Amino acid sequence: MSLRFAGRKKGMMKVFDANGCSVVCTVLHVEPNVITQIKDEIKDGYKALQMGAFTAIKKGNISKPLLGHFASKKVEPQKVLLESRVADLASYEVGQRIGVEYFNETIFVDVTGTSKGRGFQGVIRRHKFSGGPAAHGSGFHRHAGSTGQRTSPGRTFPNMKMPGHMGNEQVTTEGLVVVRVDAEKNVLLVKGAVPGHRNGIVFIRKSVKKELHANKKKAQTKK
Repeated sequence: MSLRFAGRKKGMMKVFDANGCSVVCTVLHVEPNVITQIKDEIKDGYKALQMGAFTAIKKGNISKPLLGHFASKKVEPQKVLLESRVADLASYEVGQRIGVEYFNETIFVDVTGTSKGRGFQGVIRRHKFSGGPAAHGSGFHRHAGSTGQRTSPGRTFPNMKMPGHMGNEQVTTEGLVVVRVDAEKNVLLVKGAVPGHRNGIVFIRKSVKKELHANKKKAQTKK
């Protein structure tokens, strides 16, 4: 079980690795996240850490129940709250700040963000349809083909690829390689692209599938 952190996508850049090869990276700004609540099995039924990010300068946009929650824990109001399951709670306390140095020895991470909204789009852009002939005599250029049948069965099947809303969905990019961790600037560089627009909020955690694969390999080597 690993912690999830909230950060912001700042853009993309190129860096050079030890072999002199250019690596395209996404810059993630991850300020220290503060622990706002520790949940245990006795009171809450499970073990978890509630963490907050982006200290709220203006408190008008935060509800009164949340302001009371932060006041009871004696922490500054946070804009974003997230929760992480933890097996051992002994090394954590309310008010503790955990920074990007948490990923110092991490090789792969998973990043979750909200993809860019594209509005209503047709099947060519939304589903990569090839379209019809571009000739003047053709009446079939960019729209979809047939979507149903006649009397049998006389309906449109579910999950048919059709025009509609595109983007603005939660997307997780898995197994991104950690290129660099800069604890002084609170910056994390990962190889490749990350969903979302610039300054969009993203959630970062150690890669789940890569860790499981590594643990299985370790178990096999021990046998």
